[in-house]
Amino acid sequence: MARDVEVVSSRAGLAKSAYAGWAVFIYVFLFAPIVLLVAFSFNANRYGTFPFTGWTLDWYRQVFNDYQIKDALVTTIKVALAVTLVSTVVGTAAAFPLVRARLPFRSGVRIGLTLPIMIPGLLIGVSLLILFTSVFHFQLSPWTAVIGQSVYTTAFVMLLVAARLQGFDPALERAASDLGANTFNRLRLVVLPLIAPAIFAGALFAFTLSLDEFIITLFLIGGHNTLPIYIYTQIKFGITPEVNALASLLLAASLVLIALAFVIPLVVRKTRQALRPKPA
Repeated sequence: MARDVEVVSSRAGLAKSAYAGWAVFIYVFLFAPIVLLVAFSFNANRYGTFPFTGWTLDWYRQVFNDYQIKDALVTTIKVALAVTLVSTVVGTAAAFPLVRARLPFRSGVRIGLTLPIMIPGLLIGVSLLILFTSVFHFQLSPWTAVIGQSVYTTAFVMLLVAARLQGFDPALERAASDLGANTFNRLRLVVLPLIAPAIFAGALFAFTLSLDEFIITLFLIGGHNTLPIYIYTQIKFGITPEVNALASLLLAASLVLIALAFVIPLVVRKTRQALRPKPA
């Protein structure tokens, strides 16, 4: 019996080690290229690849002094801010009937509203390009890119806010109603403050998605450039240290925004708990 236990234990240990090794391999496979990209952005080698010839910040200085990159950055931020505003307002408004209204075929409605997440960006870009140019005869511009990106990002905001509304205690609204609050005041003073962290997280998520969006933007922005499109046009002629530096800055901005989406709601919650009057 003890021998059987030893056999089982050794096999279990071997399987555990194999799973751990496989997990390490997957993580290295996923993140090693990102680490190399960031490392190459500090490499003094003007080809932006091996060998390492020294450490330098010159490529970052060139990025900040390049007028094309500055123009692409301004366009990217303008589009991202507009997309964030549209996605936050529309996504938040759509979450309320999705959770609270007695809609027939609610599951089907939810799938329909979240369909842009499941549809490839290529199809969204091509279909909107045909709609804007062949049907409405719009001239492609950053505003058409805003519409295209909003179709994609609004669903993420809606899901985040809907998840928060599903956990919302309706007794709070009933108590506010008993105290004389009308529908608008219940929304303004009770509901929105309690779901504000989810709205803020959705807004940051939409901004991050817009910042990195490439496929839909490529079809709809016309002759303008965003940072992802600028990087794409540059790497067609080879990877340069400036591209590595610019991609590293985009990566850092995305990580900061994602961290803020998690940290700020937590800080707000802790602050509210600290400011809440304690019972005597």
